[in-house]
Amino acid sequence: MKILVVGSGGREHALVWKLSQSPAVSKIWCAPGNAGTALEAENVNIAADDISRLLHFAKEQQVDLTVIGPEAPLVAGIADEFRRDGLNVFGPSAAAARLEGSKVFTKKLMKKANVPTADFQVFSRLSEAIEFIDQNNEGPLVVKADGLASGKGVFVCRNRSEARAACKSILQDRSFGDAGRQVVIEECLEGQEASILAIVDGDTIVPLDAAQDHKRAFDGDRGPNTGGMGAYCPAPIVTERVMDEIIKRILIPTVHTMKVEGCPFSGILYAGIMLTNSGPRVLEYNVRFGDPEAQPVLMRLKSDLAQVLSLAATGRLAELEGLDWDPRPSVCVVMASEGYPGNYEKGRIISGLNASENLPDVKVFHAGTTEKNGEVVNAGGRVLGVTALGDTVAAAKATAYATISQISWEGSWYRKDISDKCVPVSDDSDD
Repeated sequence: MKILVVGSGGREHALVWKLSQSPAVSKIWCAPGNAGTALEAENVNIAADDISRLLHFAKEQQVDLTVIGPEAPLVAGIADEFRRDGLNVFGPSAAAARLEGSKVFTKKLMKKANVPTADFQVFSRLSEAIEFIDQNNEGPLVVKADGLASGKGVFVCRNRSEARAACKSILQDRSFGDAGRQVVIEECLEGQEASILAIVDGDTIVPLDAAQDHKRAFDGDRGPNTGGMGAYCPAPIVTERVMDEIIKRILIPTVHTMKVEGCPFSGILYAGIMLTNSGPRVLEYNVRFGDPEAQPVLMRLKSDLAQVLSLAATGRLAELEGLDWDPRPSVCVVMASEGYPGNYEKGRIISGLNASENLPDVKVFHAGTTEKNGEVVNAGGRVLGVTALGDTVAAAKATAYATISQISWEGSWYRKDISDKCVPVSDDSDD
């Protein structure tokens, strides 16, 4: 089997690494890839959003399966183009990718499917949005730009003043361009967050083990939101009973309603869940593997990922006889460039990568890296995802941070508390 992975981040390196372990895979390309994917696949200098060139390459090389990493090409319709030419692709259609591409579409679909989520209102006019805000109590609200905004279009507002400013930024100042033609204003949910990823082929749903991301930049969940500074898997807060409830009340009705609406979902359905006192409620949907969640999740997956994704891409996921997991937990810690999530310098040489190559139960996934004059240098904000397995979460964390201590570049930094919120939760069947 010949596979093309589209994307250049830590998620794509994790996918390449896992797919390369399949005995059925003879060749992997990654477009455009990074310095890490180059070690385990052949990088192809085609941008992830250059759909026509990617399609031409896949046809020319007779690729058997294309796996789309990032959301932007999915929302732009890359899966439709590939399927139209008879190529197998793992990823949803443009119509189904609206689950991530349009928060308005998603909230309305969840309402139709009776999926538990925050109460919301949609506005396209600033005056009407502000009138709604002023009618609310002084408590927190969440304001979201409708479209893709690179993870920056969500504002958790502590009061009416901040909510008004967020709406003005989106609707009047057009800070996010066309992504801000509409806003969603919703109640602010409280609780712990969890990431639920499921492989779907339109009918069959295969959930992966739950993970927990750390989105804030600094220790103690302080500072600005980022793309994610680390994650661990499994997340004990998602007990077996909670997972059953998520499958029954969230995943199944969503997939069913998508099919009824004429846009069946095939690919990764990622539900960002808030575990509230009244049960799990959906914060958002993504339509691809999370990053950094993919790293610790795939680190634990023992099943043949190429086989699993191929079955999903061809509508045969029901043939899968379950998934096999390493019982040990895994922890991924992101090393970032100085200044991230704001501006940062690129091209700084990364040292110490060789020291981690032969460590057992450790994998350093590259995200924002490239090769320059024979050296690996930083090329993005999130640069590496140092991921480790351990008999306990504490052991996995210790191994990850011990590995990090050997790696550095000018200005590198990372959170020091990834997985500290991991507290075992008992399933009380009497409730």
